[in-house]
Parts: sequence; structure tokens; C-alpha cells
Amino acid sequence: MLEAAGLTEVEETVYRLLVSTATASADEVAAQTGLPPGQTEGVLASLATKGLASRADSRPRHYSATPPDVALLPRLQRHADALDKARTAVTDLLESYRSTARRQDAGQLIEVITGSEALRQHLRQMQENARHEMLWFCKAQYVAMPSGSNRAEYEALARGVRYRVLYERAFFDDEGAIDNVVEGVQAGEMARSVPHLPLRLAVADRTFAICPLVPGGPHGSPNEPTAALLRDSSLLEALTALFERYWEDAVPLHVSASGTVGGTDEGEGDSDPLSETDRRLLSLLVAGVADKAIASQMGLSRRTVQRHIQHMMTLAGAATRMQLAWQAARRGWL
Repeated sequence: MLEAAGLTEVEETVYRLLVSTATASADEVAAQTGLPPGQTEGVLASLATKGLASRADSRPRHYSATPPDVALLPRLQRHADALDKARTAVTDLLESYRSTARRQDAGQLIEVITGSEALRQHLRQMQENARHEMLWFCKAQYVAMPSGSNRAEYEALARGVRYRVLYERAFFDDEGAIDNVVEGVQAGEMARSVPHLPLRLAVADRTFAICPLVPGGPHGSPNEPTAALLRDSSLLEALTALFERYWEDAVPLHVSASGTVGGTDEGEGDSDPLSETDRRLLSLLVAGVADKAIASQMGLSRRTVQRHIQHMMTLAGAATRMQLAWQAARRGWL
């Protein structure tokens, strides 16, 4: 049991005996363990060298055990540290191996998935294995996964995976689509809408992606869907960048307390939801005026100014003030 601490089976037997006795000579250890006296001397000397036993100057020489917390715990920690370093080294080697394999074999980069059931299975597995984030392009008229059937999303959301989903406006014409979006947003999904999406797409942790290779759905190919599973590559990076570009321009979808969705109608995202105070504050903010000066000019507290800014960032779906300024210009708020 103590092999992880660097002890052999015989050394462990002798050490356990020393722990259970105050002190013992080589002959006494040999008598109680059944080991030859010559071997016993060697085992005791080895334990002393490893710091697990100490020798007295008496004749015959007696040995006593070093306390386990002093003798074993530091050794176990050193072994654990060495194991962590070895694990990191193996991970690096594995990544190098995969990178080399991907460069030499296109099959390591792209895997073709054929059939609705196979596509659904891969989409479920991708979400079950996701640890950080899922990105989705949701076009109208499903290919393999009807609206509301993706229960793997809610399991992933529950364990902390972030979902960012882009819906094209025609998607909301599908039966049950609105209810599906409401359920997703209420579960934690971040949803936005755009007039049109170029393709269907699912990206997991920016390392795997699935996208159909031919048009599908009621108005697409009547044959079984064919999709590509993409692994870490320049193509995957390009698709992820495409998602981010559409996400920046999309209109955030909001679910009201009554369960209605706002932001799905054409032109709805172009309206001006700001109050006169918001517009005045925004113009000062874009002009580069500091919060303290804005508060002074408008007769507000700095906390109130910051609350108004946060409210506008939420409306615009902006993560930074720079994004807020860009979205405000795009939406005609200035």
C-alpha cells in the first residue's frame, strides 16, 4: 500500500513493525517477520537512509520508526508533484502528436457525419463533453434536431457551460420555436437575433465544430443530412470568428416575466428604447467625458450614472463601454 511513497513490500512490512513497537533490533525484527537476519539488516539500513527509521548507538543496535506524518507525507507530496509534472508533459506530448497527425492526415481534422441519427448523437456528445462554452447558429427549419428536443443544452447549462445562440428571424416561424427560446433564455442561454444566418453551426469550447455540408430541412436536400465534424484548425478558427462577427451585430433577445420574447421582429432592434436622460448621458460618454464630470453636469450621483450606463449596455448587449458606443451608433441612439 505504501509503494506510492517509494517503499518496497518488505520495507513496508518492517516499517509497520517498527511503528507498532517502540524500538527493535535486527534480530528481533527478523524473529517477528521471518526474514533472514542478513536481509533484515539491509532493510533497516535502507529505511534509515530514506528517513523512515533512526538508529540508536546501543549494542546490539536498535531501530525506531520515524513518525509517519514526518516520514511519509512529504514523500507522498513529492511523488504527487512529480506525477503532476509528468501528466503535464504527457499532455504536451499528446498535443504535439495530434498536431503532427492533423498536418499529415486530413481525416484528423475533418470527419464526415451522415444521417440524422448520427448527427443528433454527435451534437449530444459535443454538448455532454463541453466544459466552457457552446456557440450556435440556429437557422429556420431544422435538419436533424427539432425545436425543443435539445435537452442536452439544459444539462450543460446546469453544470455551468455558457451558451450563446444566434437565431435567424425566420427561425421564429417554426412551430414551438418561441417557447423553446423562452425556455432556453430562462435556463441561462444568451440569445440574439439576426435577419439571416449563412449556415448552421455548433462550436464546443472552440475546439470542435459541427456544420452541415449540404442544405437541409424541408426546403433543402431531400437526402439524409451530411455534416462535418471539425477539430482544432484554421477552418474552425474562421468559423468561430464568423460567429463573433454576427454576434456583435445581432439584437439581444429578452424574455419578459410573462414569457414573451422581444427582439425577434424586423426593425425592433432599431427602435430607441432610451430615455432623454439616457441619450444625454450617452452623448457625454461617447464624447469621452468621465463619469464624475457627467454626474456633475447632469446633477446625478456617480452611482446613478453608472447604473444608467449598465442599463444601456444591457439593452445593447454590450460587454464594454466601447461596444456600447459602437452599438449606439449602429442603432441610431446618438
